[in-house]
Amino acid sequence: MGTAWHQYHFHSTWLLPAPPDAVYRVLERGEEYPSWWPQVREVRPRDELSGVARFRSLLPYDLEITAHAVRSDPAEGVLEIVMHGDLEGWARWTLLPDGGGTRAVYEQRVEVRKPLMRALAVPCRPLFLANHALMMRSGRRGLRRLLLRSPGRGLEEE
Repeated sequence: MGTAWHQYHFHSTWLLPAPPDAVYRVLERGEEYPSWWPQVREVRPRDELSGVARFRSLLPYDLEITAHAVRSDPAEGVLEIVMHGDLEGWARWTLLPDGGGTRAVYEQRVEVRKPLMRALAVPCRPLFLANHALMMRSGRRGLRRLLLRSPGRGLEEE
């Protein structure tokens, strides 16, 4: 199957209790992700459009990527990055109004570059998928809590 075992396409939809512009304001602040998303262990900004992020979920390994923003469109509710490092590919948030809240659609297409994960790609793929699902559920819970604590967050002037 070649590199197919090393490739992943993730798709998640989060229903969030705040309007899209408020959710956008939180999601565009990548350096603050560790404050509400436990598996995002560290984000170090490099410049206005890029940074280095370190992730760790249930499995005992870290992933480190360099992310570079390629689309930041508040009017359309889209945030997209390309990433290099332990994961190569892209990730995108698309925020849509849903009643008084937001339907946040997350998509990610990546190829795993971390040698250990590549070596274990076939036997451990179900574990890697479950690990990612756990991370996404935890991120959704953390973001919901943050938005419920401060429903106007992100709407105030900088």
